Amino acid sequence: MPTDPSPILTTKSPSGITTITLNRPSRRNAIDPPTAKLLYEAIINFEDDPSQRILILHGANGTFSAGFDLHSLASSTSTSSALAGGEVFQEDVDRQLGPMGPSRLTIQKPVIAAVSGYAVAGGMELSLLGDIRIVEEDAIFGIFCRRFGVPLIDGGTVRLQAIVGLGRALDLILTGRPVDANEALAMGLANRVVGKGKALEEAEKIAEQLLGFPQECMNVDRRSTYNAAYDAKSFRGALKFEFENGVKVISEESVSGAKRFSSGVGRHGQFGEETETPKVKVKECYAATEGLFYLPTYSPPPSKFTSVSSSNTKRG
Repeated sequence: MPTDPSPILTTKSPSGITTITLNRPSRRNAIDPPTAKLLYEAIINFEDDPSQRILILHGANGTFSAGFDLHSLASSTSTSSALAGGEVFQEDVDRQLGPMGPSRLTIQKPVIAAVSGYAVAGGMELSLLGDIRIVEEDAIFGIFCRRFGVPLIDGGTVRLQAIVGLGRALDLILTGRPVDANEALAMGLANRVVGKGKALEEAEKIAEQLLGFPQECMNVDRRSTYNAAYDAKSFRGALKFEFENGVKVISEESVSGAKRFSSGVGRHGQFGEETETPKVKVKECYAATEGLFYLPTYSPPPSKFTSVSSSNTKRG
């Protein structure tokens, strides 16, 4: 079996976008203990680099990740050697290595997962680290480890239900069935579906858009959203955290933004200095009682009133 040159590739752009690529093509980007450690270290490096603001996670050669490397597990002599030190969960340690690497981290900056091919078992768990998942039309999700008695220990049971709801999460977790891109979009597992080979390109476009926003405010709102989903013990507690977390940016970014708005920037839904609101160029899914509708671009909803030509209108 040929040795892959480097299982984790990292690039950093001058604008502040870090791209981490899973690169074990001979194993469909499955994660073994050494690769898990390298992936963990790459994400810690991103977290600690103030010049880098957005993370894109994707897999090389048309596959996101086939999950934990079962060949590695089969040859292990103990749980400790199989899990690369991730066999003990340390509740009081913020940064700790998980079996798949970064799965126990609370990443403090936006993450976009660009998903192609298979994102299954632990690979699906890795994709859930993304705040946004851009999914290629032929991608497949699934808890395929169900067939082999390998449990979800990289956040799958925690993050999946927060994203798609308890009922859908249990369906996927118990059956291990494959989920294609369109179903993933319908249930909220995918945020956007793009053509084959286009996920990374679309992720880069979204990352550039996020870079254009006031960063502290965006990250404060992101943090409050995750607190409400995972940590808040009550509705009022979530509201309290949201206020206390958000109010600190008002004196700087919010005042600056208000001045820009007062000068005419961003009126009528415009973004930044642009002349028109960016259009969504990929399929968006809208659920309705009679089915699902896919719109190629964003446009205002049609009026329920039929327009009448002025030539046919009598004036009193």
